[in-house]
Amino acid sequence: MGSNWRIAAAVLFCGAAASAAQAADLKIGVSAFPLSVDPHFYNGIGDRNLALHLFNRLVEQKGDMSLAPGLATEWKLVSDTVWEFTLREGVTWSDGQPLTPEDVVFSLTRSANIPNSPLGYAPFTRDIASIEVAGARTVRITTKQPSPILPTNLSALSIVAKHAVEGKDSGDFDNAAVAAGTGPFRLVSFARNDRAVMERNPAYWGEKPEWDRVEMRFIANEGARSAALLAGDVDMIDAPSRNDLPRLRRDERFRVVSAPGNRSIMLLPNVITEGGSAEAADNDGQPLAQNPLKDLRVRQALSLGIDRKSLAERVLEGTAQAAGQFMWPGAYSYTPEIGIPAFDQARAKALLAEAGFPNGFRLTLSAFADRPDFRTVAQAIAQMWTRIGVRTEVNAVPASVYLGRGAKHEYLMPFFSWGVSTGEAGYVLNNLFITMDSKTGAGPANWGGYSNSQLDALITRAQSTMDDAAREALLIQGQKIVAEDVAAIPLYQLVNFWATRRGVTYEAREDQRTVATSAQSAR
Repeated sequence: MGSNWRIAAAVLFCGAAASAAQAADLKIGVSAFPLSVDPHFYNGIGDRNLALHLFNRLVEQKGDMSLAPGLATEWKLVSDTVWEFTLREGVTWSDGQPLTPEDVVFSLTRSANIPNSPLGYAPFTRDIASIEVAGARTVRITTKQPSPILPTNLSALSIVAKHAVEGKDSGDFDNAAVAAGTGPFRLVSFARNDRAVMERNPAYWGEKPEWDRVEMRFIANEGARSAALLAGDVDMIDAPSRNDLPRLRRDERFRVVSAPGNRSIMLLPNVITEGGSAEAADNDGQPLAQNPLKDLRVRQALSLGIDRKSLAERVLEGTAQAAGQFMWPGAYSYTPEIGIPAFDQARAKALLAEAGFPNGFRLTLSAFADRPDFRTVAQAIAQMWTRIGVRTEVNAVPASVYLGRGAKHEYLMPFFSWGVSTGEAGYVLNNLFITMDSKTGAGPANWGGYSNSQLDALITRAQSTMDDAAREALLIQGQKIVAEDVAAIPLYQLVNFWATRRGVTYEAREDQRTVATSAQSAR
């Protein structure tokens, strides 16, 4: 009898231990895959998600987009253009080497100079004139002009280990030794387009993460992501299929959380291409000699021809909020003076006629093929434009091709997604609408080739205006210019959704990041 009791107890104990071990592993299905483990290679959401696990920044941005100390415990302005950052004491890399100020200087310099990056981090360092070691735990940054958002910009720039990275290229980061970090987890393996496996970093200086092991699986198809959660293959997913949201909410085995997002979805009319593109043709299919999108009246007509509220409420079934600007209510530099453009087909047709297109023309609308919701919205817009006389064909392109071609202005009307990671309009204006300059790195995401000297001057002034209220007024003025000139056609802002199995909770984040440290086992 006693022997049987001991066996039963042992079985119970082993079962409990196995459950505890299982609970310490987290499998996440994510929609966006990183192009590289190198945190400086590509400024994309998938790459940022991964970097938040492996690396730290001098200044960290929390889920509500507020700033917090990271590798720097404090920072101060010594003069209008000189900042000093005090490094946290006792931090070591995952390989055991100590963090040094030289690592910070190396990282910030490197982040702006990555070869072949499709969209890099140079805009975050554009204000910096010099970076230097100023003591055993001090880094001094001198800016070219007063730079009010330098701490916010630094929250985007991961610090890497100079001793591990110097002389290596982005592809070498697949090797865990090169990807040494100071973050809560360390890299075990990375299989591009498949998964990243990480384990808890015992050298981490911060609060010990709950999870021993984290596996991020890259599942681009939203239906497949939801299926993986329903089958128990993963513990949580980001961006569940909107078709599955009602089912997941009803099913007691799962939880759904959401938060208003910072990602703006828009169209960027190409105004730099002169003409002759097959993407703008007459009704017989012959390329137009002049690019019709150069005409403000055509851009206005296309904007008026879109029913944004229908897109958000019907096509996307409430998973987005219709928008006429890039900022959201309550955000710094949002203005109610820029409303959601009216849906007015009659006025759109009249503007087309005024521009010399009484019978319309043919247009190609290009979109990410990897996102079913983007393709669905693009098809809905194509139908709306066809009703005003602009016969529209959707060109769905894989993201791996789409990003490079878009940056070269190869699309006349590209679908575009932009997360406002700094929480203010300067980030949008400075990346998408300031005149492009390859020497300074200005306008790296200006896919429309837009250029306006008045706007450039406003953006430049805003960048160096330390007074928050005065800077906000400049940013609002800049947004008004973009709106009046229809340099972009804002559509909506995404609402961020995550779904988890019942045993896991997730703290919904405004910044759209999917991070294991925001997940906890339900108690």
